[in-house]
Amino acid sequence: MASTADIRNGLCIKFNHDIYKIIEFLHVKPGKGPAFVRTKLKSLTSGKVLDNTFSAGHKIDTIRVETHTFQFLYAEGDEFHFMNAESFEQISLNKNVLDAPDLLKEGTNVMIQINTETDLPLSVDMPASIILEVTYAEPGVKGNTATNATKPATVETGASVNVPLFINEGDKIKIDTATGAYMERVKE
Repeated sequence: MASTADIRNGLCIKFNHDIYKIIEFLHVKPGKGPAFVRTKLKSLTSGKVLDNTFSAGHKIDTIRVETHTFQFLYAEGDEFHFMNAESFEQISLNKNVLDAPDLLKEGTNVMIQINTETDLPLSVDMPASIILEVTYAEPGVKGNTATNATKPATVETGASVNVPLFINEGDKIKIDTATGAYMERVKE
């Protein structure tokens, strides 16, 4: 058992007969009344996100998890197949467990949290950013740069990303996996 003082991002807890991962939290100490902790919880079984407030000192039931490095192998329909980098054991996960499945490129290393009691995978943590090649982009219109103009581009995984007008087919771009937004062009 832990208390609200132990709450941190990424902590997995049992709450309302389900397993949740804490995405965001904020300790609040109002001038009047007791302190409390506002949290944003993501269900690891259904993927739903909910807001919850715990009073200060509230006991929470934590789950022991181990984090292992897995390599993404391939996708087959809604199933994504991964291989453990140390033991070479393979697992497959459903698409709805992943935060950004359309940005996963074959060979990408991800961190998978596994429940130590049941040996079931709980969540997949993507790298902060990923470098992908643009496979299709409309040509930029000259003189259309007075504002921060963007255009849609398709990357090698099939995802669509809004990019600046100077990005062309064949360019490699860095994408933020949390938001799916363009970060910068990568020169090699």
